[in-house]
Amino acid sequence: MAILVDDPVWPAHGRLWAHLVSDHDLDELHAFAAAHDVPPRAFDRDHYDVPEHLVPRLVEAGARHVTGKQLVRALIASGLRITARERRG
Repeated sequence: MAILVDDPVWPAHGRLWAHLVSDHDLDELHAFAAAHDVPPRAFDRDHYDVPEHLVPRLVEAGARHVTGKQLVRALIASGLRITARERRG
């Protein structure tokens, strides 16, 4: 079981954002996020959006830094991935 964070490359609201996911279950992800001051409003169905400045602190706390491709592959393999089609409803 691992918490993964990718590179902050997604621009929004004047800053860059990364994604924080679990490769196992959402309870693990929510617990990690809460323990490291990631607000619940940052959760987006299968991941948290986290600002660039938090990434080093999350890695120091045990999140494994991976590429975006590695993160998506791990999320798909976990069965937690919400597809674009599912997001559209």
